[in-house]
Amino acid sequence: MPTRTASAEWKGGLRGGTGSFKGQTGLSGSYNFGSRFQDAAGSNPEELLAAAEAACFSMALGAGLEKEGLTPTSIQTTAACTVDKVGEGFKITTMKLSVTAIVPGVDDARFQAIAAATKDGCPVSGALKGNVHIELDAKLAS
Repeated sequence: MPTRTASAEWKGGLRGGTGSFKGQTGLSGSYNFGSRFQDAAGSNPEELLAAAEAACFSMALGAGLEKEGLTPTSIQTTAACTVDKVGEGFKITTMKLSVTAIVPGVDDARFQAIAAATKDGCPVSGALKGNVHIELDAKLAS
């Protein structure tokens, strides 16, 4: 299996510094204290983690459905990653997944069971498990 790489550079102290990151495929962005812990413009590590979780979960759910003989038409996942002040530092506390899928031939109970198993089995969820609370809201659309 391949190993993926990314790099980041930070210049300055916490509140006045600036950072940038770049992934091996060209994904890049800049971040600072305001874009990470407030609502200022720019990216942040939590956005990247949310994107990784949304992409991984969608793909893993597709695989889980396929394993059960179902072919999804569409799986749309939004992940919301929350960082909170905990004690003297900061901690990623919650990842909320909102999933809407079109899956011909599946009833809601079966879909919910497959989605819940995916939440526990997706590789990114596995990396977060036991450290970040992961919530799932999965819906079928027509």
